[in-house]
Amino acid sequence: MPGNTFGTLLKLTTFGESHGRAIGGILDGVPAGIEINVDHIQHQLDRRKPGQSSITTDRAEHDKVDMLSGLFEGVTTGTPIGFIIPNKDQKSKDYSHLKDVYRPSHADYTYQEKYGIRDYRGGGRSSARETAVRVAAGALAEQLIPEADIVAYVKSVGSISALVQSVPNRSEVDQTNVRCPDLEKAKEMELLIQSLKEQGDSVGGVIECRVNGVPTGWGEPVFDKLNAQLAKAMLSINAVKGFEIGSGFASAEMKGSQHNDEFLPSGGTKTNHSGGIQGGISNGEEIIFRVAFKPVATIGKKQETINKKGEAVELEAKGRHDPCVVPRAVPIVEAMTALVLADFKLRQKTNKI
Repeated sequence: MPGNTFGTLLKLTTFGESHGRAIGGILDGVPAGIEINVDHIQHQLDRRKPGQSSITTDRAEHDKVDMLSGLFEGVTTGTPIGFIIPNKDQKSKDYSHLKDVYRPSHADYTYQEKYGIRDYRGGGRSSARETAVRVAAGALAEQLIPEADIVAYVKSVGSISALVQSVPNRSEVDQTNVRCPDLEKAKEMELLIQSLKEQGDSVGGVIECRVNGVPTGWGEPVFDKLNAQLAKAMLSINAVKGFEIGSGFASAEMKGSQHNDEFLPSGGTKTNHSGGIQGGISNGEEIIFRVAFKPVATIGKKQETINKKGEAVELEAKGRHDPCVVPRAVPIVEAMTALVLADFKLRQKTNKI
């Protein structure tokens, strides 16, 4: 099954299914001699894990990471770092009604058509459960790039938007269930998500990510632009439907005289419509991008669909699902950002002495 590896010099391969014995990963390319804080890896997993509040899935996973290789006395050895995260709270029988039925807008149909077989228990490999591995690997990758400060937060849920005036830190983001630094807006979002959960429905939203401290020069020309790799990383996350960096789609309505980021003699630029990246290479300014998540496909409301025979059926999905993935996706966005940046840091060392 190709497509399970991400990165160029720093490579992450993930494995496992939602209802299998465990999920796990192999992170290859980490240089030797780096002291790793495993507690930080666990902290990031705790930010993503299910069952944290009334607005998330009721699945109760401890998500305790077990480091298998690549570390000796807390220091990287230069060999592949292998780890697993056991699955503890599977309830596969909850998904038996999906064995021969395709959920609308879900990967059920496409996996069946591609492989001729699918693991219907929680979506198998297509489940967002796999993203826990990315979070663990990203937390490790963060420790390769101490110069970069990566903070993501919920910018909107449904039609409720929060205007973030300044860049929050992680502790400010995590003080609400929806990881939004605006406490008043966070409460509105939480009430909306809770209401939709009770109705058996779901909602999408937007996560904004800001990165400070990235030096000038990270990124490669043409196909491996830094913004292109960030886009690929974000669009590989379950439920992501949109990505924009800097001024994004708004730039299509601007004049060049409005959009151009003029350089200052004292250093830096007057504005940052570029979002910290020009020509696919970091320019030293703050990297800013946004990621749009669709509503969760598995909902408790009745929907019309088809079964494996192509017959029309009515589906009212059961099981434990997030009514909105956005709050738990914040550390996933940070993790994928860290993997991209750490990879480009290593690549930059091959470009310039």
